Amino acid sequence: MGTASTRLPEGRYGRSADDRADRRLRIVGGVLGVALVGVVGWFGYDHIAGSGISAQVIAFKAVSDDAVEVHLEVHKDAGSKGYCTLRSQSADGAEVGRADFRFGQDSSRLDKVVTLRTTARGTTAELLGCHSD
Repeated sequence: MGTASTRLPEGRYGRSADDRADRRLRIVGGVLGVALVGVVGWFGYDHIAGSGISAQVIAFKAVSDDAVEVHLEVHKDAGSKGYCTLRSQSADGAEVGRADFRFGQDSSRLDKVVTLRTTARGTTAELLGCHSD
């Protein structure tokens, strides 16, 4: 005699529980994947388009033990107002100065030298970020 098969005939009893679970997992995974792509896209767009002001430090010079001159180039929408935050650190890495500098001029590009007051001799000038009002 032959051996009996433990496998059910195809198409006779409908889908198995494993097939239904696999289908649910694929649907849930697809929905979560689309949601993740949407969230990443939204944050990326907000990061790029959300900031109306961008700037960069062109040069800096410690003019004394209590001041650093920073040459700052600012790009912004014409007519917008905002501020940029700068900081200076000493040779040992301690923060010796931090200040916000406001820009309210109507032009879209500003080239300005600002003086950052420090509590000790500053050896760096770092742009921490710019924000629009």
